[in-house]
This record gives sequence, structure tokens and C-alpha cells, in this order.
Amino acid sequence: MWTLFLVLLLTACVLFVGVGLWVIIGHFFTVDIPAAIGHPVKLRVLHCVFQLLLTWGAIFEKLKICSMPEFVRFMHDLRPLKKDPAVEVKNLRYGTIPVRLFQPKAPSRTLRTGIVFFHGGAGILGSLNTHHTICCRLSKESDSVVVAVGYRRAPQHRFPTMMRDCLAATVYFLRSLDSYGVDPARVVICGDSLGGGVVMTVCQKLLDFSDLPKIRAQILVYATLQGVDFQLPSYQQNKNVPLLTWNFAFNCVCQYLDISPYWRSAIKKGAHFPSEVWETYRKWLGLENIPEKFKKRSYRPVLPAPLNESAHLETNLTLDLMISPLIAEDEVMSRLPETCIVSCEYDILRDNSLLCKKRLEDLGVPVTWHHMEDGFHGVLNTIDMGCLYFPCSTRILNIMVQFVKGL
Repeated sequence: MWTLFLVLLLTACVLFVGVGLWVIIGHFFTVDIPAAIGHPVKLRVLHCVFQLLLTWGAIFEKLKICSMPEFVRFMHDLRPLKKDPAVEVKNLRYGTIPVRLFQPKAPSRTLRTGIVFFHGGAGILGSLNTHHTICCRLSKESDSVVVAVGYRRAPQHRFPTMMRDCLAATVYFLRSLDSYGVDPARVVICGDSLGGGVVMTVCQKLLDFSDLPKIRAQILVYATLQGVDFQLPSYQQNKNVPLLTWNFAFNCVCQYLDISPYWRSAIKKGAHFPSEVWETYRKWLGLENIPEKFKKRSYRPVLPAPLNESAHLETNLTLDLMISPLIAEDEVMSRLPETCIVSCEYDILRDNSLLCKKRLEDLGVPVTWHHMEDGFHGVLNTIDMGCLYFPCSTRILNIMVQFVKGL
């Protein structure tokens, strides 16, 4: 009995060490750490830890114990939540949708700004817990009421469940402003990564709700705003930069939208859309809309390959405005509220922000843009990671706070 136990224990140890070594070795062969990013060792450690979680998640998925996203979310949520004595936190439900309410404890003589927050995570990762400190500090430092939405995620709940949950929670909040002491004229919707894309989608949807207060502003932090072109300069330049590599981003898209990974090559070559689609959206997604300085670093234009009809049939849902709000018609985009955009230089999604900035400015929408020259995708979440903290995260939070306070 003891012999069997020792054998199993030894096997588990060897497997654990072996997986760790595999991740570390693979990291040095597949990942690029830009010289301009401060604390490169921190980024290497952070990426290895993240990859280790993804790898173990994939192993457990193969063993049919749980899905990869479920394991990673479980591990992320093990971290204890930090409490702030100046902020009251409540876990609530808007119908069946879990939300977390953050309210400054100090009394206010006037109605406060209200913020609806959608966390990132590519529709498969992230949670109310991973963004708890961000929302808590945002509430405290901007003296605002923050409602973070715990939408359902893939693989159990694929597109468009996330969008529906976020829209429903926002409508519920807008109809309950009195109970939170929120000024109806100062409601902001905010999000990072895919959560940022949902922000724009929800703002577009709310244009049809004439009986609700108008959204005062939207905040987009390295947002996912289109799923049409996967060969923009930033997608090429930063394809191997942590924490969002091109391959990982593509795998997330496949899980979230239930698309087969088989079409990876076709999408990379631009063969998933016919020439008329590329021509239609070139006016908004074309390279001429991206400043020249962002196209200098290791970028080669790629002409779309001939149409792969099968790939197109499965992937054309990415033209849905709930996935690609950036390609909405001018009549819709021009009615969007004042916008704060935060982009990061070493992020494959950087050019989404640049294209969005130009579109909104061309249509007369007020835009505040901040570019993090040393930033990478997901850096905001390091704000409470102790030794893995990056100063860029605090700068982004301060931008968000100052924008809200200036409304």
C-alpha cells in the first residue's frame, strides 16, 4: 500500500516538475520580450505562471476533469480579496446576473457618478474577483458608484450570452440609479480587453432605449473592437508578446464564438472574407487610418488570399456588430458618447484603439487618448500583484480616475 502511494506521489512530482520545465523552455523559444518594457524578468515570470495555468488546464481538459477556462478561473479566484475600509462592497444579483457593487462609504452632498464595469478575459477568463481591486480603487479614487458585471463565459456560455448579460445588467442599473444615489447625467460604461468591446456594443444598443438616461461617456482600455482583420500591424508586431499572443488570442476567439481552430491559416491569410467585404470595410480598417509611426516596426502588409468559402461560412459571424462594433455605420458611431481610449504599444490589439480613435474623431465624437509606450495587454491587472506589479497599471488607473472626475 505504502509502495503504491510513494509511486503515485513520485509520478505526480515528476509530472509537476516536467510540466513546469516544459513551460519555461517553451517560453524562451516562443515569446518576445520588447526591450522598451521595464522589468523584463517580471514579465517573463508573469507569462510563465500564466502559461503554467493554461497548460495544467489543458491537461485537466484532456482528462475530462474540467475545461481549461474553468481551471484557470478557479485558480485566479483563489487569491484573497483585498478590503478597503473606505469602500463598501456588496454582491448582488440583477435577475440571474451576479454583480458586485462598490460604493464610497463617505457621505456625499451631491449625486455621484455611476460606472458600469465589464471585465476582460476574452469571453472565457476573468471574473469579478480578478478585477476586484481595480473596481474598488476606481470607486474610491473617483468617488463613484461602480457596478461590476459577472457575465456568463465560454465554454459553457458562448456568444452572444456575454453581450446579453452585460446589456441586461446595464439596463437594470440605469433603471435603479435613485437607489444608489447616482446622477442620471453622469453614467459611464468602462471595460478592458473584450470587456472594452462590450462597452462600445452596449453603448450602441442603448441608443435605441429612449426611456433610459443617456450614457455620459465610455472608457475603452486596450479594447477588442473588431474581429475582421487579424493582420493589422500590431497583430504582426506583437504576435509573440505576453500576455496575449496571436495564437492564444485566436484560441480564445474559437472558444468564445465556437469556431473551429482548423481555420487558423485561412484567417491569417485573410481568406475568410471575399474581396467585396475587404473593400467595404477598408474605409474604416485600412492601413491609411493608422499613423505611420506605428507601421515602422517589423511590419509587412499582407494582401488577402483568394476566398476560402468553407472558412467564410463558419467565420462570417465576426461581422456581427456585437463582435465588431468598430464597423458600425457612421450614423451609429457618431451618436456614441465622449470616449476615453487607452492603448498599449506592445499589444496585438493596439491598432483597434488607433482605428477607433480616428473613426470617432472624424465623426465629431470627443476623444481622450492615452498611449502606454511601455504597456502590454493585461498590464492593468498587475496593479495588485505585489512583486509582479508594473507601474504602467497605476498610470492607466489614474487616467480612468481623472477622466471620470473631469466629466
